[in-house]
Amino acid sequence: MRGTAMLTPRIRTLGAALRNARVEAHFGVRELARRVGANPALLSNWELGQRVPGIEDVAGILGALGVVGEHKQRILYLARGTADPGWITLGRQAAPDHMAGLLACERAATSLVEWQPLLVPGLLQIPDYARALFLAEGLSREVAERQADARIARRPLVVGPLAIPFEVLLGEAALGNPVGGTETMARQLRFIADLAATSAKLRVRVVRISSGAHPGLGGQFSLYGMRSADPIVYFEHYSSGAFVLDAGDVGTYRDVIGQIRDTALSPADSVTFIEQLAAEFRAASRPPSGPDLPS
Repeated sequence: MRGTAMLTPRIRTLGAALRNARVEAHFGVRELARRVGANPALLSNWELGQRVPGIEDVAGILGALGVVGEHKQRILYLARGTADPGWITLGRQAAPDHMAGLLACERAATSLVEWQPLLVPGLLQIPDYARALFLAEGLSREVAERQADARIARRPLVVGPLAIPFEVLLGEAALGNPVGGTETMARQLRFIADLAATSAKLRVRVVRISSGAHPGLGGQFSLYGMRSADPIVYFEHYSSGAFVLDAGDVGTYRDVIGQIRDTALSPADSVTFIEQLAAEFRAASRPPSGPDLPS
């Protein structure tokens, strides 16, 4: 069975969790299939989210892999709700289920649109910017470093040969908030401007404060386009993540994106605006020159 019903965020995350458990146990697909009495192709489809295993199938796989305790219960929990069109996972973005759901969407996506009114999108953050955000949330330096590294590790989705079309709609406030200080912000904005000016896959558009109110003021979200399936909308919250389908007969968030685009600067004007702000932050980061000394 295939189609939208088979492409819910939870099904994708279950498949990713089963694959990760198999890899961690050092099992090949054929070896595991032999142990649980399943066809290797079927097992592969389960891991890809193209078919849905029954709860008994999942329990059998976990038993063969030796998965026990909380890890086992977490995967079984995923298996019990695969038919749900939406899914809320608790924990910060780096938490296992949250990150697994996010990575499952990214692996299957054919395009990505992100609206960020207040912060630079995670996929475009430089390490110092990401680290400063996590430290500001009260995380220890060690944890902040790990989370920043995990965020940068996802960069191939938008940079390099595996990049997909990525449209970023950025609120002006996201560009003016000096996360990590003026020098860090100058480098962060310079990175975005340079990438947007040279990448064939990335398009950045800035929404000026002066453009007035629009539907996107309610908060940030990401829209993952999927081949032969409804898009998935992702919301990142402080200690949870939400994944929902933007159904083809509704398309609520696609409509919101269209309305935000109507208020945004063109890509070329956006790059110019970001470059200007980067220069201002760069100038602000330089120490003032002292008064001239008498000769």
